Amino acid sequence: MSDLAHSLVGHGRPFVWSHGLTSSRANEDQRGLFDWTPVTAIGRQVVRYDARGHGATGGPTDRAAYEWPRLAEDLLALMDHLGIDRAPAGGASMGCATLLHAAVRAPERFERLVLVIPPTAWASRAGQAEVYEASAAHVERAGKAAWLELANTGPKAAIFESDPTPFDADIPADLLPFVLRGAAASDLPDPDAVAAIAVPALVLAWATDPGHPVSTAERLVELLPHAELHVAERVAEILTWPGRVASFLDA
Repeated sequence: MSDLAHSLVGHGRPFVWSHGLTSSRANEDQRGLFDWTPVTAIGRQVVRYDARGHGATGGPTDRAAYEWPRLAEDLLALMDHLGIDRAPAGGASMGCATLLHAAVRAPERFERLVLVIPPTAWASRAGQAEVYEASAAHVERAGKAAWLELANTGPKAAIFESDPTPFDADIPADLLPFVLRGAAASDLPDPDAVAAIAVPALVLAWATDPGHPVSTAERLVELLPHAELHVAERVAEILTWPGRVASFLDA
């Protein structure tokens, strides 16, 4: 799928970024956690896109279309469309998973990896899959608005307890159940395949979020032969991540 809605910011060698599940470029901008000014300041062009079914990119009513290996195909197709043979890339949550699947599939396309808030994986994935399946059923039964209201009345990860920004999902209501079920049917690549990724990796995790456990980030650092880890305990530390990414890309 090369017709992903996308934008290019800055000039120079590209850095490709993939957002998380239910997010989008607009959603990330509204939340304000990822300011890519430090990356463009070192002479990089940041390539951002809306994954299929998210934001300004459409998608089918087909669960399989949203499984993470399919999203990895989209990422590689977008790079082809933009004439990007090889580049560093990053992604958050679903975007992190998308990037790992793409790097396993086509390792020669990636110079460096920025793996942000890796999701539940492997042994911890089944519980999260149940959450997504239940969420999809709730959306079908009660509607997207009711599901968002329920999500916003539940407990937040401790790191975001003082953050007033409500959770939102930049996905059309008719596609949301299929996107959620696609995530439920997905996992990170096999650990042995991850361990074969030879390029440098920066792994960024935040604490206290069961949907993005630090244990997954730590396991990735164990598997990847050239990886470094930073764990944020406060939102102020998350805001340093674009600068860390810039330093990593400029190394």
